[in-house]
Amino acid sequence: MAKRRLLDRVPVVRQLRQSVGLQRGMLVAGLVLTAAFVLLALLAPWIAPYSYSQLSGPDGNFGAQQPPSSAHLLGTTVGGYDVFSRVIWGAQTALYVVVVAIVLSMFVGILLGLVSGYLGGWVDRVLVVVADAIYAFPTLLLAIVVAIAISRGQSDLWSGILAAAASITVVFIPQYFRVVRAEVVRVKSEAFVESAQVIGASTPRIMLRHVLRNSTRTLPLIVTLNASEAISTLAALGFLGFGIEPTSAAEWGYDLNKSISDVAAGIWWTAIPPGIAIVLTVLGITLIGESLNDLADPRLRARRRSAPRTPADAVAATQPVAREERGEVE
Repeated sequence: MAKRRLLDRVPVVRQLRQSVGLQRGMLVAGLVLTAAFVLLALLAPWIAPYSYSQLSGPDGNFGAQQPPSSAHLLGTTVGGYDVFSRVIWGAQTALYVVVVAIVLSMFVGILLGLVSGYLGGWVDRVLVVVADAIYAFPTLLLAIVVAIAISRGQSDLWSGILAAAASITVVFIPQYFRVVRAEVVRVKSEAFVESAQVIGASTPRIMLRHVLRNSTRTLPLIVTLNASEAISTLAALGFLGFGIEPTSAAEWGYDLNKSISDVAAGIWWTAIPPGIAIVLTVLGITLIGESLNDLADPRLRARRRSAPRTPADAVAATQPVAREERGEVE
């Protein structure tokens, strides 16, 4: 029993057990697609037959726009790169951007939301106004401006990742800020917080140990939505020519941009693979986010219980939920 309760604390595991029907199908499909994306990114050096910038092999140059063959499973691009290898290495670049953007956004947004919600007063008013102002900026436009400011439009691997991640970080900080601030305002009036204040606990200890730990339950949903947006923004930057140079890293948006003329000439293999990679990755992460949102919504939660219930189950459903089941800790 203790082992099962410990397993339920693992993210998504408890939601997977609670889900049924269409909700479970969406969650499982999202997890499979996202796991495939992560595995491709982590194992890219071993899966990809060539490097992302390799133009020749033992038999000489690859050649431009070569059709799929045994040597090149998805053909070659107009620049002479292996399409399959570029798609695999592109997953690694996208994963880098997602990780950097999410970590930065969460760190800054959670910190500001915690300070604003707990302290209140003029600090809260100023931070709310600033967050609302930042939230009004279009994501892609800000990403282009930041990309030009950081790399002047010519990005290597890490400057391109930093440009995309910085734009995502600035735009998505208000989301974490708003969610955490609202939860902090609710939690700080709970009895266990007042008890900690009475016994003389310091403000930082109360904020970090008692308030913060009970104010981050809805963050997994925001993380999944931001991850898919980060991948879309990176692809848009590459497609518009502000992404990462092909000799520095593989990037799906850049490959799509270079394959526009190929499509008109009937050369499909340079555009479809990176396009499918973007769609499936964003779809997988979005399915996880939507499933978590449905499972967290009390109005939708009742749809999971379609089987007949015993009178004891009906009585139990009307009882207050224990604090441990709500995820609250002291």
